[in-house]
Amino acid sequence: MSITLDQASIITEASLAKGRELGLKPISVIVLDPRTSLVTCSSEDGVSQMRWRIAHGKANAAIKIGMGTRALMARAEQQAYFIQAMNGLADGDFVPVPGGVLIRDADGNLLGAVGISGDTSDNDEAAALAGISAAGLVAETG
Repeated sequence: MSITLDQASIITEASLAKGRELGLKPISVIVLDPRTSLVTCSSEDGVSQMRWRIAHGKANAAIKIGMGTRALMARAEQQAYFIQAMNGLADGDFVPVPGGVLIRDADGNLLGAVGISGDTSDNDEAAALAGISAAGLVAETG
């Protein structure tokens, strides 16, 4: 199973809308499928140059370890060497802070992950959760 382009587009648009509603700084939104292939990527006007790469690293980390990046941040605080090693194995494309959320269907099947960057990590995650909810899918942050 994999996220569809229509689902990823809904997540992206709803995440951007939530960012505007919350008054967030400009954000980048990336949706990856379970193989970590890019499905959608959107960046708002004015977003800084690295944000799309940070968003990709959040979604990539979530998919590759199988948990949301909020949980990965907690693990990094307890096992810094492990997370550092994972970042090396991921060729530096591994960002273990909130804003990377796994996407599941109602049966618990992994469909992909969304990564958002541009504001605080907590706000990035809030936008991701809103996007996933708008698509009628299930978010997993932990």
